[in-house]
Amino acid sequence: MTFPGRFHEQLVASKLDKVALSFLVDDLEIRRGGTAANVAFGLGCLGLHPLLVGSVGPDFAEYRGWLDRHGVDTAGVRESGRYHTARFVATTDQAGDQIGSFYSGAMAEDVSIELAPLAAAHGPFDLVMIGPTSPEAVLGFTAQCRALGLAFAADPAWQLARFDGQQVHELVEGAAYLFTNEYEAALLEQKTGWTPADVLANVGVRVTTLGADGVRVERTGEEPIHVPGIPDATMAEPTGAGDAFRSGFLAAISWGLSLERAAQLGNVLAVHALETVGTQEYVLKPSAVADRLAGVYGEAAAAQIAQFLA
Repeated sequence: MTFPGRFHEQLVASKLDKVALSFLVDDLEIRRGGTAANVAFGLGCLGLHPLLVGSVGPDFAEYRGWLDRHGVDTAGVRESGRYHTARFVATTDQAGDQIGSFYSGAMAEDVSIELAPLAAAHGPFDLVMIGPTSPEAVLGFTAQCRALGLAFAADPAWQLARFDGQQVHELVEGAAYLFTNEYEAALLEQKTGWTPADVLANVGVRVTTLGADGVRVERTGEEPIHVPGIPDATMAEPTGAGDAFRSGFLAAISWGLSLERAAQLGNVLAVHALETVGTQEYVLKPSAVADRLAGVYGEAAAAQIAQFLA
């Protein structure tokens, strides 16, 4: 929602202990989101068939139809009998200041989800990506993957601040892939007391997104791979760009492409999200994706990836 004024002009300094405010807003935009759904949407648009796992409320029907139409298998989504689907509600004023509220809702019930029945019914799973949900569920999914022998990717994101050092160890150790941005990478090292070499010793591949500077991909005993970002990107909205990157990266990995190619496709998808308002509003046209790849990473990269885009 957008408020056509300034929040600070409505605040009375001597009454901040008794705030009672209502803002008449000019517009309301409802957008689809959620880390898992965003990543699954991108994978579906690339022709894969990801199984979305999580908890929603009885208000999910329209969203489920949207995801189904975009190649996402929603059979792993459970419906809560008590809560609505999680959502973030934000109001922004003319200066860009924002007041927001996050309702976790049905997300709190993710902790009750068991992966074994899902694997039996829909597997075998190539990879389980564990994104940010309730702290208890993140730890639970990680433990289940280890017990079931399932390869998993750790993507703690904004929940990293909620964990202590020992819990971060539990989240990361044995992950096939670890996804963070630069800040999260530093926070992870601070909480665990690990050096960068220690982190690499505990995961298969470490992927660190660098914003406009692209991405760094690291493995123990290998030279780091730095893939630059897309120089002509025009930002419309940054929300969801990281999720789109993960979609492109994981799709390329599933096709058997190299880590460099995975990072290149990830960057191109991230720019598609960056240049579009809304996390699932971008459209992937194979020719446009190939042209963007060729223009930044060369014809060889475009040709190798393009064969899978059709």
